[in-house]
Amino acid sequence: MPKITLSPANLVEWGLKMTFRKSLRFPSLLLIFLIAVISSSPAGAGSQEPGSGLDSFFLKSRVTVAVTDSGLGGLSVMAEAVRRMKESDIFEKADFIFFNALFSAGSGYNSLKTRTEKIRIFSSALESLESRYRPDIILIGCNTLSVLYEDTPFSRKTKVPVVGIVAAGVELISRGLQEHSEASVIIFGTPTTISEGAYTRKLESLGFASSRIHSQSCPELESFIERDYQGDETGMLISGCVNEALQNMEPPLPPLFVSLNCTHYGYALPLWRKAFEEAGVKPLDILNPNSRMTDVLFDKKYMGRHKKTEVHAKVVSMVEISRSKIESLGGWLQEVSPEVADALRLYEHVPGLF
Repeated sequence: MPKITLSPANLVEWGLKMTFRKSLRFPSLLLIFLIAVISSSPAGAGSQEPGSGLDSFFLKSRVTVAVTDSGLGGLSVMAEAVRRMKESDIFEKADFIFFNALFSAGSGYNSLKTRTEKIRIFSSALESLESRYRPDIILIGCNTLSVLYEDTPFSRKTKVPVVGIVAAGVELISRGLQEHSEASVIIFGTPTTISEGAYTRKLESLGFASSRIHSQSCPELESFIERDYQGDETGMLISGCVNEALQNMEPPLPPLFVSLNCTHYGYALPLWRKAFEEAGVKPLDILNPNSRMTDVLFDKKYMGRHKKTEVHAKVVSMVEISRSKIESLGGWLQEVSPEVADALRLYEHVPGLF
């Protein structure tokens, strides 16, 4: 007998027909089936997996891609996306906008006292981003904000696809732990990212033992990286985080993956390598999901459909970005995407942005 393959739509149609035939004798059966179908669909689930439901996005010839972060770490994500977009020829034109969701130059989301306040402010930022710039997709290039997103009022009403970075980080970690069954991982992140425990929960739900997952908060590290990602103070703070994480693990140390789960941390990758070398530990790999999350923009079946992709980049921020931060990060960005480096230098300061 030939194998019959049913699409999701055909499967639902078949189920309705079969169930309806029996519904006169079992009236509740049809209702149960419909509830099951609705609850398993993307609309009924309340949120979509990152990268799903993007067919309409790829059918456009011109798109606006927004990247947001609670600071300037997400610029590294946008730089990678712009670099790849110029080579992909998927779209005729792609406008990139970096929307700095930082609300105060003197404090950030990690300094707020309540989770409710973090969610309220971030939701307000997203609403402004959508209304002002009408993006076709939003990338949350920030672990701190990604773990808050699903609880924002914005997430329950927007029609714009939104992709957080946590999924990319979990994918990288899970792949490493699968390939090395004896290994463990240290997850480095901001206080909010670590306290939320999203990475640990998701990895445990995939079947990884909690004993293989170690988390280390690095307070204020992102601020030091923005000021000088190569500086001595940044290096000392990274060394302190690394040493504290290693001291909290029972000897002997297993083979280790190191996961950098703040988009700022990748700027200082050489300092992370140096810190582990000085601690006498050689990680199996240092995982940085910044580049991986941009994969969602590059569906292989659409590659090369245009002769050339015209790319533009813009940076907007409610808080002023100091000249020292621009000079510090600008050199790093220049090597990846001159367009994003220029956009940072010429950023738009918009008081009252959200």
